Amino acid sequence: MSPVALPSRTTAVLYGAKDLRLEDRTRWPPQAGQAQVAVLATGLCGSDLHYYLHGRNGDFALKAPLVLGHEAAGVVTAVGPGVKGLVVGQRVAIEAGIMCKKCDYCMSGRYNLCKEMRFCSSAKTFPYADGTLQTFMNHPAYVLHPLPENCSFEQAALAEPLSVLLHAARRAQLSPGQTVLVFGVGAIGLLACSIAQFMGAARIVAIDMNQARLDFAKTNGFADDTYCLPLLDKAKTIDEQLRRAKETIQTALQEFDEPDGFDVVFECTGAEPCIQMSIHAAISGGKVMLIGMGSRNVMLPLSSATSREVDIQGSFRYANTYPAALALLASGKLHNVDALVTHRFSLAQTAQAFDLLARGKDEDGRLVLKVMIGPNP
Repeated sequence: MSPVALPSRTTAVLYGAKDLRLEDRTRWPPQAGQAQVAVLATGLCGSDLHYYLHGRNGDFALKAPLVLGHEAAGVVTAVGPGVKGLVVGQRVAIEAGIMCKKCDYCMSGRYNLCKEMRFCSSAKTFPYADGTLQTFMNHPAYVLHPLPENCSFEQAALAEPLSVLLHAARRAQLSPGQTVLVFGVGAIGLLACSIAQFMGAARIVAIDMNQARLDFAKTNGFADDTYCLPLLDKAKTIDEQLRRAKETIQTALQEFDEPDGFDVVFECTGAEPCIQMSIHAAISGGKVMLIGMGSRNVMLPLSSATSREVDIQGSFRYANTYPAALALLASGKLHNVDALVTHRFSLAQTAQAFDLLARGKDEDGRLVLKVMIGPNP
């Protein structure tokens, strides 16, 4: 017997750069192992913005229409055959990565590296897995996480970017008493500061080119001190770029009164000059955690890293973090985390929301950090 379609669902579908269309699509009941979720909050991410503005995110260009969004939460409205542990009416966070659960990476707990991973709203794997900018979606039950009682839908949507930082902090083995420097204080960088606070960092400082973001970070208690990078003309040679990076970060370290550097550096920009600076910013024996996704090929001052035993580590998405992230968000132990959500729009206003996120400031001059879509009708 064929499944019976339910009333339609509304979707925000990207066809190309700045070509976002609202469409009514068939709402099918969930298949075996799936649950259907009414999506009530989706946070817009930098990767979503790249797709919206350019029709691509790095190497991954749109080949077909795609529903964006992967930071989301909602309510279970139906469960498919074989689903246990979820019931209709249950509030859940949606983990966007759908792993195979069979490969060596999945079996060893590193499912973020699964080669068969299908990630909602990503154009990496075709056919695409649509994202959460829709009123209803069917999703595997094993990546739906029940919300703690005190966790709101917007907080639960923050569990996705928070998971990125939890994973990075675990890889860096961040421990109490360490000093931390964060490059870039967008939402990800601010969450890096927040996780460092929670894990007992002795001092947290932040570097950015945007003074307004740095002011937000310090005023709202995310960072103890900040430093705004000077605007410089593009270096004419690689040698000049590397020299500038070293000189610039040395000036910043003097301003912070930390001439030897910081124990852990979270690089959240993906920009080549910041990656270069991050190596010089780490103390001898320290760690640089590469989180930002930006420049594809980067010239690094490896001799500085080698001679001072600075560990350079990559961090990609997350694995086994959602329960801890949701518990943290519900606990109230992450200082001022709700302040990250600066603007809210309905699903019908998604294009306007992306345009605002791209501008970085609203009509009243207020800083734009995390934009939420929802609740949906």
